[in-house]
Amino acid sequence: MHDLAARIRRLGPSCGPVRLVAVDGHAGSGKSTFAGRLAGVLGGAPVLRLDDVASHEELFAWTGRLLSQVLEPLGRGETAHYAPYDWRTRRFGPPRPLPPAPVVVVEGVGAGRRALRPHLALLLWMDLPREESWARGRARDGEEQREFWDGWVRAEREHFAGDPSRPFADLLVRQGRKGYEVLPGPAGTSESAPPLTHGDESSAMW
Repeated sequence: MHDLAARIRRLGPSCGPVRLVAVDGHAGSGKSTFAGRLAGVLGGAPVLRLDDVASHEELFAWTGRLLSQVLEPLGRGETAHYAPYDWRTRRFGPPRPLPPAPVVVVEGVGAGRRALRPHLALLLWMDLPREESWARGRARDGEEQREFWDGWVRAEREHFAGDPSRPFADLLVRQGRKGYEVLPGPAGTSESAPPLTHGDESSAMW
C-alpha cells in the first residue's frame, strides 16, 4: 500500500492543486474499505464518499452537483463545501468542508464516469464481478433493504451500460484473503512498474 501511495504522490495535480484519486466499482465490491485504508496510508487524505452526493431521487444524476459543490472550488484551490445526503431522513444536511489537500480520494459507484475523468489523477477499479459484489452488498444491508437493492441493481446496470468506468481504469484492485493485489488496468498506468501486491498484516500497517 505504501508503494501505491508513493506512486500517487508522484502524480501531477489534476484538479487545481489536488491529485484526485477515484475508487470505482460495483456496489458491494469493497470500495469504502479500500479507500479508507488508502487514505490512511496517504497520511489521512480526505475521502469524499459519493453516497453523500447521491440521493434516492438521483442515484446517478449527481454530476452537476458534484462539479459545482466540489470540483470547481477545488480547481480554484479553495475549500469545497458539499451537503451530505442522509439516506434515512431523505434530506441533505448542512454543508461539510472538503479542503484542497494534496490528495483527495473519491469513492463510489460512478467515480470514474466520463464527466469526472478529466479531473482525475488516477482511476482505480475494484475488480470484483458485479453479481458477487451485489450479493455481498445485499448480505451486508439485510432484508429490510431488499426493495432498495432491486432498484439499485437496475439503475447501476443502466449507468454502466451507458457510461462504463472499468475500461478507463489505470489500475485494478483485487481483494484476496490476506490483502489486495493492484494490477495494471485497461487504460494502462502512468509509469512502468510491476504489479503491486499488498498484505494486510499489522506489520505492513494494514
